[in-house]
Formats: sequence, structure tokens, C-alpha cells
Amino acid sequence: MGRADEVVCTERLRLRPWSTSPADLARLEDLYGRNEVTRWLGGPPTVSMAELVTRWHAVHEADECYGCWAVQRPDGVPAGTLLLKPLPHGVGEVEIGWHLHPDSWGQGYATEAARAVIDRAFGLGLPEVYAVVRPGNDRSLAVCRRLGMAPLGRMRHWYDVELEAFRLMAPAVVE
Repeated sequence: MGRADEVVCTERLRLRPWSTSPADLARLEDLYGRNEVTRWLGGPPTVSMAELVTRWHAVHEADECYGCWAVQRPDGVPAGTLLLKPLPHGVGEVEIGWHLHPDSWGQGYATEAARAVIDRAFGLGLPEVYAVVRPGNDRSLAVCRRLGMAPLGRMRHWYDVELEAFRLMAPAVVE
């Protein structure tokens, strides 16, 4: 556990690090070049896809709990990205997030991948995770509900925009 090349598997999905392979970079360009995706993220990335992959690897290297994974579908194509990383301007809060390609919407991939990463993080001792969603992003709001996350209301604390915030606490350990 804790290696940058770590893979997390579910019944249908394989979460692996994004790479700078031509296939991965093309899929990232396609994903983050779509307005229907980036409108919920505050716009497309401001760096190249190769630099984005490098930054995501650094997130995992900072702490074994964190990561930014390619969510690989059963057919081998990445459905999108699953992230677990510290929230900016926070005091240790950790964000779970998902960015899926429209050709992978409505399949339950975001919920399944997020659940696996949350379970992994709780197993490594993370006490809670947060999600922040732009108002109106009904698909992501539904994922938060399916994950059992508690709504905290709208806030501007971490990003300079009003977002719906959610929190999920790790299950209590009973001995």
C-alpha cells in the first residue's frame, strides 16, 4: 500500500494512476476538453495533461492516503478521474471528487469508485472525507447522497465560489 503505482479494484472497475502514455493523454484531453464536464469544475485545466498527471502523482507521493486515479471501465477505457486530496485553504480536510467522461455517465462508476477509495482511506486512518459540488450539478449531488454523505450547506471556504459541501465520517471502531 502507498506506492504511486498502486491499483484499487472494485467488482467492475480498476483504479490506477494516470500515465503519460499517448492513450491516457488523449483520453484526458477528450475528458477535460468537454464543456459538459469542465463547467462543473470551474473551467478546463490550465496546464498540459502531462503536467496534470505529474501533479497528480505528487499528490499521492505527499501521503499514501491520497491519490488521483484513472477509473478504468471493464472494457479498459478510462471512465474518468477519481481524486482524494487535501482541500485548498483548509485545515486538513480531505476532498473526494470525480470527473467522468459523458460516455460513462449513468453507469454507477462514480459511486463505485468513490466508495472503494473512501473505504481504502478510512482503512488507512482518515477520519472523514468531504465533497464539494457546484449547485445544479445534480449527478454529483446524487453521488454524494448515494455515498451517505451528510449535507453541510453552501459555503465558499475552500474555493472562491459557492459550493454545496458534504461530509462522510469514518465508521466508529468498536472493540
